[in-house]
Amino acid sequence: MTLAVSALQAVGLFLVTNIDDIIVLSLFFARGAGAPGTTFKITVGQYLGFGAILVTSILIALGAGAFLPEGVIPYFGLIPLLIGLRAAWQAWRNRDDDDDDDDDDPGRAVAIWSVAAVTFANGGDNIGVYVPVFLAVGPAAITAYVVVFLALVAVLVLAARYIATRRPIAEVLERWEHILFPLVLIVLGVVILVEGGAFGL
Repeated sequence: MTLAVSALQAVGLFLVTNIDDIIVLSLFFARGAGAPGTTFKITVGQYLGFGAILVTSILIALGAGAFLPEGVIPYFGLIPLLIGLRAAWQAWRNRDDDDDDDDDDPGRAVAIWSVAAVTFANGGDNIGVYVPVFLAVGPAAITAYVVVFLALVAVLVLAARYIATRRPIAEVLERWEHILFPLVLIVLGVVILVEGGAFGL
């Protein structure tokens, strides 16, 4: 796998696993509109939270790779597959819920730690997805993933800032995220299982 391919895959993986972050960050921007330093605080908080997600994922992957037989690694594809199935089940179960919680309170200060904490707490699924991916690739590819991810964090923050001032876009993303998220995770899990030859596939 070339670094260019790894970088392209990293872009796709980042976009898929951070769709919900765009919505959350746009709400932070809406809340902090007019308050000084809002963009700086949200950017730093997002980098801290996402950095913690990456470090956790890499440490788990390194530990698992050191102690698990190579033949077991493809079965980590079950993690995103199960997360995707669980998300799909929750989306189906809550299909009739119409919760429109508008958290528009412009001018309130946004704390760096709150953005970081929400980002990390919201990244449990990210860790479950990144670990099997990192286990399936080499150190060079992991480096490519990390570099692309960190670059895209800035893009994510800018996109969220843009969305915060364009409510219809946020509503569209929120409407379809519950379908895209489980669908892509299920596909990702199946691909990891198949490419690794799990279950004799």
